[in-house]
Amino acid sequence: MLTIALALSSQGQNVSQEDFNALKETVNNLAHAVENLEKTHAVDEQTHHKDIEVIQQLRQKLGETQQTAVEAQKQAAEAQKQAGDAQKQAVEAATAAPTKPILAGPIDEATVNHNFMILGDAEFQFAKTFGQPGFPGAFLLADFAPIFLYRGGDNVLFEAGFDFILQNNAPASPGATTTVNLSFAQLDYLLNDYMTLAAGNLLLPLGTYSQRGAGWLNKFPDDPLPRDELPGAGVGAQILGAIPVGQEGKMLNYAVYGVNGPSSADGTGNASALDLGGNVGLRTDNAVANLHGNPSGGGRVGLFIPYKPHYDVEIGISGQSGPWDNAGKHLWSAGVVDASLHLGSYVEVKGEYIRSKYGSDDAGLVEPGGWWLQAGYKLAGLNLEFPGVNNIELVGRYDTAHDGLGIKSQRYSVGYIYYLSNTLLFEGDYEFREGNDPGFQGNELILQLSYGF
Repeated sequence: MLTIALALSSQGQNVSQEDFNALKETVNNLAHAVENLEKTHAVDEQTHHKDIEVIQQLRQKLGETQQTAVEAQKQAAEAQKQAGDAQKQAVEAATAAPTKPILAGPIDEATVNHNFMILGDAEFQFAKTFGQPGFPGAFLLADFAPIFLYRGGDNVLFEAGFDFILQNNAPASPGATTTVNLSFAQLDYLLNDYMTLAAGNLLLPLGTYSQRGAGWLNKFPDDPLPRDELPGAGVGAQILGAIPVGQEGKMLNYAVYGVNGPSSADGTGNASALDLGGNVGLRTDNAVANLHGNPSGGGRVGLFIPYKPHYDVEIGISGQSGPWDNAGKHLWSAGVVDASLHLGSYVEVKGEYIRSKYGSDDAGLVEPGGWWLQAGYKLAGLNLEFPGVNNIELVGRYDTAHDGLGIKSQRYSVGYIYYLSNTLLFEGDYEFREGNDPGFQGNELILQLSYGF
């Protein structure tokens, strides 16, 4: 381009030197610009080649990733198939296995500690009897009732309950008496989901009170009167369990047992010698107590019907019969009808009707009996905002009993439970007592602090 410009310059006679220099500078600038463009083009060309290489590498890696994903999917499918086969084999093995449970092997110290528990309750009671001279208000008793539970394997359970009682003897005698009683002690073996074998000193299912209402679970500080006409426990064996009825939570619970049963305290067979505690074997003075060879038999069947959450009803019937005197010629028998009703979380009604009879040498056929009914209502159902109201449950009970020998008693009780916590209760009731029992005279106020653990 410079050559062309010089040629034009030599040909053009009218072009000045100044114009020629300007034209020359312009041409030189154009030459530099073209050179720069050529360099930029070269750089772009190199960058383009590098981009192509990067794209090719990315495409190669993408292909490898896709291949890896396909392999992983195949492996997952294979693992799922193997898991399905293993599950099928496990189901087949379980189906083919014997139904008898396998007992657990040796248990180390950590397992022993894990499988051992102590539960129970404690009560401290104050009582004031009105209308009887010599019965001032006083702290009547302190009761500590631990329950020991031990699980010896998948199928073996052991449970035992004790009562340590310190009771005021006034006014009959000075001081207080401390007693230790074995309330129950039984070994349980779970035969299957619906049946358990129990053996030992059993809580008897004559009604439901002995098994479900004793201690701090009771809404009153004392037992219903007619419960004195029944044994609470007995030495023997029992089959018990529950069977579902339909798909709505209904249960048919049952118990069948054989125990030593009531006996004669002195062996005479007189009515006043009836011992509901089941006096058996040898006394402490090595005299024979009760060795009759025909133990009592009994059982209970009950139907539990829930019809919506916290609403349910249960009705049961139970009985027991067997000889009670040493000669084995007189029978003792009892029957109980029990029922309970829950209307939501705030209303509970329960009771029992009890009849018993036994033959004797001196009084002929004796027929004790009675019934009790109690109800409770938790004030939380009123939805009031007053402090402490929601912790109160109001309770009422009527109970009556007769011993079949002319002694009759009845009682009207009203009271409350204040829930300091779910297991710490401050209970109180006032009892209006009537009857011809000399030891059951005068109304009584009872206050009790109960703790379940």
